[in-house]
Amino acid sequence: MRMTDFEPRIIGFLCRWCAYEGADEAGRKRLEVPPGLRTVRVLCSGRVDPRHVLEAFAAGADGVLILGCRIGECHYRDGNVQALKRVVLLQHVMDSLGIEPERLVLAWVAAGEAERFADVTAEMVQTLQTLGPLRRV
Repeated sequence: MRMTDFEPRIIGFLCRWCAYEGADEAGRKRLEVPPGLRTVRVLCSGRVDPRHVLEAFAAGADGVLILGCRIGECHYRDGNVQALKRVVLLQHVMDSLGIEPERLVLAWVAAGEAERFADVTAEMVQTLQTLGPLRRV
């Protein structure tokens, strides 16, 4: 199988206030979004428990996106900063488990940024196509 034929399975945890609205706007604008993307709306990117990320990989995801409000614009003051701290730590844990840290992406997408949402998801697909499917042990 050529890696460009590989359609990665991506779980996206999207902040309800910004990133989810950006995704919704991308849909209204009919922008291209990866068919393998499944979204989970969360109140805040800071509420994504590392266990949820690891469970997504265990359940068959090739990659995980956490999308939240821009720094300084979090509706819960500093939830996105907490998410950033967790992702850095989680990427070290993933590396020790043999999962490439690039399979977990944290990005900031504001409510009106449909194009940014589409770009972030497309970049994730390109990264995962380069890495190939996540090997299950």
